[in-house]
Amino acid sequence: MRALRPLRLLRLLRLLLVVPLLLLAACTSGPDDEGDDAPYRWPELAPGQRWQPPPGTGWQWQLTGRLDTSVKAPVYDIDGFNTTKAQVAELKKAGRKTICYLSTGAWEDFRPDAEAFPRDLLGKGNGWEGERWLDIRRVAELEPLMAKRFDMCRDKGFDAVEPDNMDGYRNTSGFPLTADDQLRYNRLIAKLAHDRGMAVGLKNDLDQIPQLVGDFDFAVNEQCAQYDECERLTPFIEAGKAVFHAEYELSTSRFCKRSRELKLSSLQKRYDLDAWRKTCP
Repeated sequence: MRALRPLRLLRLLRLLLVVPLLLLAACTSGPDDEGDDAPYRWPELAPGQRWQPPPGTGWQWQLTGRLDTSVKAPVYDIDGFNTTKAQVAELKKAGRKTICYLSTGAWEDFRPDAEAFPRDLLGKGNGWEGERWLDIRRVAELEPLMAKRFDMCRDKGFDAVEPDNMDGYRNTSGFPLTADDQLRYNRLIAKLAHDRGMAVGLKNDLDQIPQLVGDFDFAVNEQCAQYDECERLTPFIEAGKAVFHAEYELSTSRFCKRSRELKLSSLQKRYDLDAWRKTCP
């Protein structure tokens, strides 16, 4: 795990969910963002067809603070638990697509269903307060827990899911997880979303992109430019699937040129993932 990688957020930041943020003026719009208040227009989906964002689709990623629904982005990636059905409906009315952020590979003690997880499923901490890796080999126990979370996303009206902590096998989890364990679990997570009519994104897990690109509808990546890894996401672009990418420590002048060449949907964000964003000019 990267020491600064914001997989989820410190409990202190969760408290900001009730505090209005005065940062909206700092947000900027890029060429893939809407310039007025007209609803976004997406291609009509055939019956049974899932939404699949194409390369270059603009996005907003906000997991803390009062949700700013005025950001001119066609896609919103927002917290599944803290976002209300009414907020999702408001975004849908404006033509936005919504992605439901969930942690599927780690336990969080601040979630309302935390007590439902058997304690022997919980491994070592993942570097964030109140969070521990899950034993993803125990699919019989984890599947119904995750299914309830995916039901929540569907019932709130989300179009897709961003499952986080999808690379426990590459970290010190407290369990002897293998690459095969991770592939099996990640494909289960994709199936749970697809069975409910939602798209699903592969979060990080660069090593397994060749095996998983066919199972996922888009990718979400942190810091591939900083770590010189962005080319590894090309299989998603070649498959006609968006790569939603964020950098924290690099300015847009450091990564946007290469992002455009690779057709990534890139943002500069702060580590707390509040409403502020800067898109590529």
